[in-house]
Amino acid sequence: MDFPALPDTHGIAVLALIVVALFLFSRDRIPLESSSLGILCLLLVGFELFPYQAEGHILHAGDFFDGFGHEALIAVCALMIAGQGLVRTGALEPLGRSLSRAWSVSPLLSLLLTLLISAILSAFVNNVPIVVLLLPILISVSIRTGKSSSGILLPVGLATVVGGMATTIGTSTNLLVVSVAADLGMRKLSMFDFFLPAAMAGGIAILYLWLIAPRMLPKRQAPMEDVSPRLFSGHLSIPEDSKAVGMSLAEVIEKTDGRLQVREIRREPGLTIIPLPDLALRAGDQLGVQDSPQNLKEFEEILGAQLYSRNAPVPADSPLVSEDQQIAEIVVTQGSPLLGTTLARRHFSTLYQLTALALHRAGQSNTALGEDIKDIRLRLGDVLLVQGPREKIATLKSGGELLVLDATEDLPHSHRAPMALAIMVGIVALPAFGIVPIAVSALAGVMLMLATACLRWRDAVRALSTPVIMIVVSSLALGQALLQTGGADYLARLFVTVAADAPPAIALSGLMLVMAILTNIVSNNAAAVIGTPVAISIANQLGLPAEPYVLAVLFGANMSYATPMAYKTNLLVMNAGGYSFSDFMRVGIPMLIIVWLSLSWLLPQMYGL
Repeated sequence: MDFPALPDTHGIAVLALIVVALFLFSRDRIPLESSSLGILCLLLVGFELFPYQAEGHILHAGDFFDGFGHEALIAVCALMIAGQGLVRTGALEPLGRSLSRAWSVSPLLSLLLTLLISAILSAFVNNVPIVVLLLPILISVSIRTGKSSSGILLPVGLATVVGGMATTIGTSTNLLVVSVAADLGMRKLSMFDFFLPAAMAGGIAILYLWLIAPRMLPKRQAPMEDVSPRLFSGHLSIPEDSKAVGMSLAEVIEKTDGRLQVREIRREPGLTIIPLPDLALRAGDQLGVQDSPQNLKEFEEILGAQLYSRNAPVPADSPLVSEDQQIAEIVVTQGSPLLGTTLARRHFSTLYQLTALALHRAGQSNTALGEDIKDIRLRLGDVLLVQGPREKIATLKSGGELLVLDATEDLPHSHRAPMALAIMVGIVALPAFGIVPIAVSALAGVMLMLATACLRWRDAVRALSTPVIMIVVSSLALGQALLQTGGADYLARLFVTVAADAPPAIALSGLMLVMAILTNIVSNNAAAVIGTPVAISIANQLGLPAEPYVLAVLFGANMSYATPMAYKTNLLVMNAGGYSFSDFMRVGIPMLIIVWLSLSWLLPQMYGL
């Protein structure tokens, strides 16, 4: 087997940089935006110091800035903002209520209906709003029925990923592949050009998610499935014989090893004193406290005090309850005001009147109360377990600013929801009928949402994802460098040499499998943008149409089923459902094989390979 000659020095350097980039993109400890910026800087500095000339054209560093104004990036950003408008207004709330009612009639058929609706919606709307809509409903269903949510959440989350590969606007990956392929001379695919093979393979995947996947998942305990309050609010009354009489508040707190947190001190009827450290305690004082029942009982014994609830003493043998308190989960999603900040900086407890009990993060043990939760920088997919008055949680949930999961099925809704939904329909319909490109309709739709107050500017800014923007720009720059320096042609010739004796259909299937494996390890956008010029080069080497090979890259880059970090909705579902990494592999790998084999047969049949 004669392997092709290596490209020139610039080509080898670009190939090496791509290897470095894929490695960095797979590292959880390094923010994706930081890796992308670093790769972009290396590319810019390298070509500025060592200019590259090809076919009479000098490739300057400034050429790699084109990604910031690329049509695909504009469309991706505009669609992210428009999706946030659906979330903020609760435009999909009627659909959520209908699904919730269906679950009470027939859970098995309702699961199928939920999977189908999730997949269909995700073909036209970013799947993050779909998951945000469904998580509260499905959590509420599992709590009311007493069944574990583990057999529901992951299949529904994966259904949205399957649906996203059906149209050009289903995912940012699709938009990028279609745009890059058009830049390289292939005809621009319209919205439904690959809907048929995606729908057929997706239908098989939906049946798998409905009948088989729930039975493969072990029962997991999601935090929300225990809805009893973790903290108890009450008063520690100081009698005359208490050890605390005459002591300063600071001394009393020291006796409890600094664990006692006093919110207020009631001294006389109608008199409330600010709990200053040097305040001397008197007999009859009542210390307003909130803590776990175990801690409060311990403080009662240490101080020789009496614990009261609603002005009545709590008997020693009586379990503590807090009637007005409720437990809920807050999921950190794209566009959340908590993303990228800490609870302390956000003044969370003061602003929302809620107490953070624990933090659940993928791949890490839970961080519990007292372990400085307030100082942890929150990431996409983090789940905060919070407690507070029912009315505060209800207000927060109805506001739509945060994704709140509690034991109710109430969904945020506003009178602007029909307007937001109508605008979104227009965004999808105009490019579907070939009237305007998706970048134009999406940008116009965002303007309309802002003009009609379906969105505020701060919501629009939060909806933009810095990691997505940077990975798209850096990937486009790498793809351009790979093409211009001959790296794409080298990889294509290498692929054709390895698959020399294989039929074209097998070569297509192999390319799709490589992309599927890659997308579960690194960013799917990076895999798609780098793979598209290689796919076109492979088709040219084989003397075949480029379209089926480009679709192999598109479909392969969408098979983000096998790992939680492969797609952002996977992280949301993982944390909310209490899943482990192995759960995704257990369900996702067979699903990847099913979809890959289905498309490996369908695409050659459709294109006569």
